[in-house]
Parts: sequence; structure tokens; C-alpha cells
Amino acid sequence: MPGGHLLNAGAAVLCLLLAIAYLSGAGFWTLLILAALAFFIGYHLIMGIGGADMPVVVSMLNSYSGWAAAAIGFTLSNDLLIVTGALVGSSGAILSYIMCKAMNRNFISVILGGFGNASSGESAAMEGEQVAIDAGGVASALNDADSVIIVPGYGMAVAQAQNAVSELVRKLRSAGKNVRFGIHPVAGRLPGHMNVLLAEAKVPYDIVLEMDEINDDFPETDVVIVIGSNDIVNPAAEEDPNSPIAGMPVLKVWEAKQVFVCKRGQGTGYSGIENPLFYKENTRMFYGDARVSIDSLLPNLD
Repeated sequence: MPGGHLLNAGAAVLCLLLAIAYLSGAGFWTLLILAALAFFIGYHLIMGIGGADMPVVVSMLNSYSGWAAAAIGFTLSNDLLIVTGALVGSSGAILSYIMCKAMNRNFISVILGGFGNASSGESAAMEGEQVAIDAGGVASALNDADSVIIVPGYGMAVAQAQNAVSELVRKLRSAGKNVRFGIHPVAGRLPGHMNVLLAEAKVPYDIVLEMDEINDDFPETDVVIVIGSNDIVNPAAEEDPNSPIAGMPVLKVWEAKQVFVCKRGQGTGYSGIENPLFYKENTRMFYGDARVSIDSLLPNLD
């Protein structure tokens, strides 16, 4: 929103003035206006943040709730609220900072919705076209593959496809194929989101690897299946200095021999950032709901 940061700053200053007015004896109406302004600031700040930055926002909201609890503890002279609020607030802030470091992002920039983080030029134009493939084509490639890496994202969580993915892994491993998962630090909506979903679906934890453990293995991988991910597999982070996610560490899935992207449609996703991966020659788009798409593969596997 044009002038959004100035708008937030103005609302914050007005909140401070209203608080001073209330403490000086002004009526209850000052608190009502202050509450409305606080609601606006919270809504406007969060709506300006998206894509891979969202886990940081969720963590920071947890942190804010802790500081609010601590503040209430002071007003009520409740030591328990003060201590627990401080623990929640500080741990949430530390986790948010760690995630920003892992993403090569500026902490203040993320929290302020990209303030001071605008690119200096236009992002690279997309070349080529997105080529679709059906379940039979994906299953055929999986039958011929020796090594498979699955990269899950928020789309897998939305579609509740983890059990279908677990069954896919079971069938592939029973056929003697080397199947592993590549987990980005901010895949999903919180760190560990994908790990929890896969554990619930009884996926063996020894084949669930972090980004740093598996990123060098993509060139020797026959097939990569990306399920509902966008920013964390976007080559623009390394190839386009003008991209909004330039410098962010990503899973280099495009280095594999074949990449299948399980996605609902041709949209850019929540962050609104185009992904050159979808246009590469070794990438095929497997459109549809993630759970339905994965289930459609199972009958076609050897």
C-alpha cells in the first residue's frame, strides 16, 4: 500500500498520544480509539508480509502474546504471568531471529513488511511455458527412477496429503528405490511444520533431511516431487538479484534430472513471486489437489 509505513507510524504515534491523554484524565473514549488503531496496525502490518516470511510472522505473533502477558502480569502484580510471559516473548523473538538468519533476510525488514528491502530493478522475465503432465507420466518416471526426493510445502498441509505421501513413499521403498525428503527451514507455516505432519503419517524419520543435508544430492537424483512449495524451491533467489527473495537459501531441486511440481494451478502463490522453476525444460507441472494427485499415482506404480 503506498505510504503504508508512514500510515503505520502515524497510527502508532496517535496511540501514544491517546495513552498519554487517558493517563492525564481523558475519558474512556480514548481507550476505544486506541484499541481501534491497534487493530488497524496489527492487521496492516501482517497483511504486508507473505510467502516464505510468514513463519517469522507466526513466531513473532507468539512473541507478542508473551510480552502482552508479561505486561498484564505487572498490572495485576502476578509474578507467574510476568515470568511465563517473558519466557514466551523472548523465545519467540529469538526463534524469529534465527529463522531470518537462515533465510538471509533482515529481521526488521520482515517484521515491517519489507521496509527498506525493495529491489533496485525489475525481476527477470519468465521464458518458456509451463508444461503439464498427467498421473501416468509421473508414475512412469517414478517406476524408472532409482533415487527420489520429495520436497513438501504448505500446499501439502492444506490438502492434508501427508498420508497419501506416506503411502507413496512406502510403495517406492518396497520397490527398492532410495526415497528421501528435503525440508526447508521455513517450509510450511512454522519451523518443523512439515516434520510434524510427516511424523504423524508415520514416515520414517531417518529419511527426512534438512536442506543443508540434502542440497548437494540433487544433481545425482533422478526425480524430485515438489508438493505445494513455491519460494523455497525458487531459483530466482540465486539467479535474479532483483528478485524479492534474492539471497534466500533454497532447495536446488532444478539440478535434478526430472522435477514434478504438484500444484493447484498456474498462479504465483501467496507471495505473488514468479518461479522460473516452473518454466525449466526438466520441470513438468502436475496440476490438481495434492492429495488427489498423489493418490492417483499409487495404482500406476509397479
